[in-house]
Amino acid sequence: MSLTAACLGLSLAVTPLHAQVDTMAQPGKLVAKSELHYLEPGKPDAATLLPPPPLMDSAEQAADMEEVKSVYHAASEADKQAAYSEKKFSVFNFTDSVGSFFVETNLPITAAFFQKVQLDAETVTDLGKDHFQRPRPFTTDPSLANGKLEKSFSYPSGHSTETMVLALVLADLLPEQRDAILTHARLMGWHRVQIARHYPTDIYAGRVLALAIVKQLKKDDDYREDFAKAKKEIEAARATARN
Repeated sequence: MSLTAACLGLSLAVTPLHAQVDTMAQPGKLVAKSELHYLEPGKPDAATLLPPPPLMDSAEQAADMEEVKSVYHAASEADKQAAYSEKKFSVFNFTDSVGSFFVETNLPITAAFFQKVQLDAETVTDLGKDHFQRPRPFTTDPSLANGKLEKSFSYPSGHSTETMVLALVLADLLPEQRDAILTHARLMGWHRVQIARHYPTDIYAGRVLALAIVKQLKKDDDYREDFAKAKKEIEAARATARN
């Protein structure tokens, strides 16, 4: 099954009754073009693209919480430490999936390009969080609190969205390593459930949103120009590493 099909299938699994829209909706924020690099304001719009998360008193919410608890208690110490280490991340978290040449010191143009991509993805995701205002699992159940806790909302997951955006763009640059890159991104998203920062439905929603963000990025002339520059730099760095 393709990633697109899997994500779309998962998005259906998180779709609650349409009656929830009025209950969960919150006023959105306006984003100026100056705050974005490659995207137009509202394109994509998480508030209209994604289904709302489960209502807090619903059976679906209870099942989502039970999965968080199960995953959190089953996670190994290594899994949790990996999750903590990924609190801050960039495209260079994917070095192990790409190759040792893929480091920021070798790729300043690529680093600047992906920083813009990630900031755009972060802006779109944060607007979605502020719209849906879903409390994080550890807020609803304080027994799940661990480590340094976030103050932002839960849905959609920023880590899941941003890592998948980075991965999809990186996979376009390095198609022969696509599977390894996307697998890494999915794991980074899932780590957030392992430390009870997110519900599984937050993660799945982030993957769907990531697909929409990348689709929109590709429509921008500046994005395509910077993508081409990054591709050239990556190819040169990889060639040097092989020699």
